[in-house]
Amino acid sequence: MITLIQLDTDIEGRTAHFGDMMNIAKHNGFGLCGSWEYDSGFFDSIVWREGGETIYVRVPFHVLKGQLDRPDAILEFKKPFVIKHVVHIGLDQGENSLLAATGINQFQEPLDKDGQIRNKTKWEEVGEQAVNQLARNIPANKSIS
Repeated sequence: MITLIQLDTDIEGRTAHFGDMMNIAKHNGFGLCGSWEYDSGFFDSIVWREGGETIYVRVPFHVLKGQLDRPDAILEFKKPFVIKHVVHIGLDQGENSLLAATGINQFQEPLDKDGQIRNKTKWEEVGEQAVNQLARNIPANKSIS
């Protein structure tokens, strides 16, 4: 069962300023994942969604210098991957049923946090294309140290 697909891309080992990356990521369909820390995080892009199933391309990074809430923080990218999340859809008869009435309850546990990914080759290609496009837009920063 495939739950995570590691990607071979041009971004691993590259560095960039956090402030620049926020703009570059947004323009390339990526956003800062909500589970960031001051010394690490992920840029995510949704590549497929149907019902409660979502496939993401995730680009992890760690902070080489500074803290993530500062635009001058220097990031170094790690090996990106594709991951699938499966969440509850529909009404919840439990404590949060008012929240669930909207269709998706953000407080529910996922059915399968790391769901099985079918058609590995397809998602590997989609993920690598998305990450390489992102990498092409990162300027070569000769002054980052």
